[in-house]
Amino acid sequence: MLKGVENHSLPRTAAFFDLDKTVIAKSSTLTFSKSFYQGGLINRRAVLRTAYAQFVFLAGGADHDQMERMRAYLSALCRGWNVQQVKEIVAETLHDLIDPIIYDEAASLIEEHHTAGRDVVIVSTSGAEVVEPIGELLGADRVVATRMVVGEDGCFTGEVEYYAYGPTKAEAIRELAASEGYDLSRCYAYSDSATDVPMLESVGHPHAVNPDRALRREALARGWQILDFHRPVRLKQRIPGFSVPPRPALVAVAAIGAAAATAGLVWYANRRRATVA
Repeated sequence: MLKGVENHSLPRTAAFFDLDKTVIAKSSTLTFSKSFYQGGLINRRAVLRTAYAQFVFLAGGADHDQMERMRAYLSALCRGWNVQQVKEIVAETLHDLIDPIIYDEAASLIEEHHTAGRDVVIVSTSGAEVVEPIGELLGADRVVATRMVVGEDGCFTGEVEYYAYGPTKAEAIRELAASEGYDLSRCYAYSDSATDVPMLESVGHPHAVNPDRALRREALARGWQILDFHRPVRLKQRIPGFSVPPRPALVAVAAIGAAAATAGLVWYANRRRATVA
């Protein structure tokens, strides 16, 4: 159970949530592959690779080296993609794809933190264009996410401006704490991956959610609470009268989603070939 309503004479606090397999049941980036295929951004082979990459992701995720290879690959893959086209594709499919895979337990936690007077911040390696509309759907107050560079022609340049991964997540949290007045010793954090240990250890109340093996070992060693989220549910089923809000201009979902989707199988195939060799 969470502690009660915040005493507003004390410093502010927040709850920081990783996104994939923590708040939603799948990878936010891989989930949009079919929509990108239908929009002509990726081919059928990439869709098949994405389906397998999603399986690999759900089975065990990616370690640090694999994530770095994914970043390099997605940077090359999305170069030249028209941002407006990507925005339109995702705006049409966001709610159909994301709403059904939100964990009921995570949505309840977000509500409890808000009731207690805490800000809710989504901190994700996925692209900002993906994370911002999902954060809005969830009622998050802020998001921290990867940002891709957009050229003057309105297309992705293939460069990554900011990569929200590992230690950079913890750095972003500390910067937010400084600017917003959060007392990190009284803040909460939730993640499924050992790559987020820096984020988890930066707050006073870390939680391992559906943890991978490495994070489970770390959580047990440090005495962190381990949570099991397993009930995806549509928000409109949880909240009577809930309706999908209109999407503002920021509702655009980035090429980093489809890029990471294809990249997922690339790193796995490379690792498999290396094992066979």
